[in-house]
Amino acid sequence: MKKNLFKTRLLSFAAFCGLALAFASCANEDVAQGTTGTETDNDKNLTTFVAGDEAKTRTSMDYTSGNFYWEAGDKIYVKDDDGTWQVSSNAPTSKVASFQFKVPGKFNNSTTYKVYYPGKNGSNDQVTIPAAQTQATPNTTTHFGESGDCGTADATGTAGGGVFSFSLDHQAAILVFQPYTSNIVLKDCYLTKIEVNSDNDITHTYTLNSTTGELTGTGTGKQITLTTQGTGSYANGFPLTNSAVNMATNGAYMLIKPGTHTLKVRYWVKDIVTNVEGTITKTLPSFNYAKNTYYDMTANLDVKNYDGDHYYMWDAQKQYWDGWEWTKNLPGGQPTLYSGSSSSNYAQNNSDLRYYHEGGGSGRFDATQSCAGLINANAMSWYCVYGDPRWDADELWTTMGHLYKGGMWFKKKSVLTAEGHYDTEKSADGITDLRTTWRNYTNTPSQVLPSAADASNYFYLPSLGQYDLGQLVIIGWLGGYWSSTAASNSSIGAYAFTFTGSNVIVQFYERKVGYRAQPFSDFGDN
Repeated sequence: MKKNLFKTRLLSFAAFCGLALAFASCANEDVAQGTTGTETDNDKNLTTFVAGDEAKTRTSMDYTSGNFYWEAGDKIYVKDDDGTWQVSSNAPTSKVASFQFKVPGKFNNSTTYKVYYPGKNGSNDQVTIPAAQTQATPNTTTHFGESGDCGTADATGTAGGGVFSFSLDHQAAILVFQPYTSNIVLKDCYLTKIEVNSDNDITHTYTLNSTTGELTGTGTGKQITLTTQGTGSYANGFPLTNSAVNMATNGAYMLIKPGTHTLKVRYWVKDIVTNVEGTITKTLPSFNYAKNTYYDMTANLDVKNYDGDHYYMWDAQKQYWDGWEWTKNLPGGQPTLYSGSSSSNYAQNNSDLRYYHEGGGSGRFDATQSCAGLINANAMSWYCVYGDPRWDADELWTTMGHLYKGGMWFKKKSVLTAEGHYDTEKSADGITDLRTTWRNYTNTPSQVLPSAADASNYFYLPSLGQYDLGQLVIIGWLGGYWSSTAASNSSIGAYAFTFTGSNVIVQFYERKVGYRAQPFSDFGDN
């Protein structure tokens, strides 16, 4: 993550201009006089507040040049000599470099007045950083005024002189998202929105402090969603055709309250051909996001890919499609879609090394082949009961050349162990050893995702489905993972860990089913 200070790249705030210099700069910078409403220059009741000649003191930003501008409808607020809030009677009608704001009220008693810019959704000293922000085209910042951009300034002039000059000090922090991908599947997809979750407040209504100018107050909003859709070529969102950072392609800006935040960013991506829309999640460590600063948030959106080689009948010597892998493109080879098609080229008897491990049925029987390195059923039960399963219907991933979504978040082994909820010798009731005594465990998952603060305590298991009678079924809907434990009372059953959006189960299944024989550590468990 790259941090750029406005004072060095974007805003470059200069000392306040003197009155004569302010007038000179107005001529040189073509200070706009276009207004909304009616303005009379000779009206003795209006005081002129001139935004200084620095082009870097405005309310929208050009990322490449570093220039800032006032936008149509921008207004300022000032307390007059009577302590009454006054709002400028005019506003720009288009994007301009500088502007002369006309403010009613009495401004005769002081050489300095505090200027407030609360954004287009605020008034006086009240600023709203909204939870819903919208950017219609890439690398544009015209939405800043509606999205919580705000600032203060000490306007200086001559008491009773009728003209004061100021340079705005912006108070929000800006995240500049710059996604890219080399994933071929995503090249035809669009970025539809960016969702940012924090461990503390980043959105609410705040007060601009009259002394420091900074945002004060504690909010309750911990999630902001930036919609990246407009019209025309951007009606579907911003394209993901770039394999390197390219602001012109999909650069996106979000304003947040400054502070120390742990952020979880969910990039929403949609395939408009298949109508599949899902998320790619990035978690960022705690960091101090300062006011008046922008942060380059580059993100490689190459989604996690899972191979097709880890499907096994329980403890078979070879994987379910050995010799018929999908990568060989053989007729009658490994099915890669949940389409109802099947292949007969799977193991159908014990003469085939891909057939399940037979034996047991009258006591403990442990795997010795492909499932030997997996956790046992006892350990699996703790993930089921105490793993705080959380269903994620939107996280995207690929397997065997196709895009899918759906999976479950579970607490990591290290977290379970620290909480006293992990044991390989006894199952989750603290009594039963599933290796010798049959029982099952079930749980109902939450539909609420792990928070930004807790995200690092969880790992994600994708719903990779299963092979049954040579057919790929319920991929994206069910996850099935073998244990190293055979059922003590069945010669054809073995324990597996399965889940859907509505349940998590540890029980025994027929050994002929093609579940994943893969350790949880491969998926980020530790």
